Amino acid sequence: MLASADEERPAMLTQDQIDAYRRDGFIIVPDVLSPQEIAELRAVTDGFVEQSRGVSAHTDVFDLEPGHTASEPRVRRIKTPHVQAEIYVRVMRHPKILAALQQLLSPAIRFDTSKLNMKSPGYGAAVEWHQDWAFYPHTNDDLAAVGVMMDDCEMENGPLLCVPGSHLGPIHDHHADGYFCGAIDGKASGIDFSAAVPCTGKAGSISIHHARTIHGSAVNTSTKPRRLLLFQYSAADAWPLATQPGDWAEWNSRLLCGSFDPVAPRLADVPVRLPLPGPRHSGSIYEIQRESKNSFFGKAASM
Repeated sequence: MLASADEERPAMLTQDQIDAYRRDGFIIVPDVLSPQEIAELRAVTDGFVEQSRGVSAHTDVFDLEPGHTASEPRVRRIKTPHVQAEIYVRVMRHPKILAALQQLLSPAIRFDTSKLNMKSPGYGAAVEWHQDWAFYPHTNDDLAAVGVMMDDCEMENGPLLCVPGSHLGPIHDHHADGYFCGAIDGKASGIDFSAAVPCTGKAGSISIHHARTIHGSAVNTSTKPRRLLLFQYSAADAWPLATQPGDWAEWNSRLLCGSFDPVAPRLADVPVRLPLPGPRHSGSIYEIQRESKNSFFGKAASM
């Protein structure tokens, strides 16, 4: 049986942008969201930060910075924002974003999940070098994450940093002491992290990075916030290897556009390392990376 959703969209990216994504594993696309859309995202997000004053520990909605208090709320992540408010769903289904993904991944696009990483001025937490593919390998690697820049993002804001061409290389070890920790060893890997390129841009721009691209981000040392709304997508015919879908109807409901045979995943010759045994600390990437060795940016949990 064929599954389908939505109509085909006009092209969003130029051939040069497509070529850059294939070569480097990431691109920046300016002026995707309007000022009005960004203003609404900021207003709803500010409301969630206000709500966080009423909690003192991580919840199903909030991942908190150390030092979070009711008088000085410090939220480093809003979890699964597409579940929390309708504006995030609208952005996840944004026709310009889907059009770009159809050019890069497949005419049939499936949504995976979302998160909103927030780096407050002066202390927003770092994220150690990693490959998303290490967390969720699939039968093919037509997977990408889209980062919606809710604020102007400059080098001092702790932007996403991507190592060009790394999506064409190996999947690096993301384990420490035999357990998955979601981070690459900053010394043992031998990777030249100095080659990383910052994904900077004006509010309303998006980044798109391949699931195998090595990336990370430093602490926000500026006086301005850096909020990055992240959505994970895949070609609809990519089947997850590490965690199987629990609900068939819900799984198929994630199809956003295009058509495919849901029981015929596409197999590709791609490198895979399973995230097993699982991390010793449950929770977000900030908690998982607490066990990483030879931190490059400094322990995420201590920022």
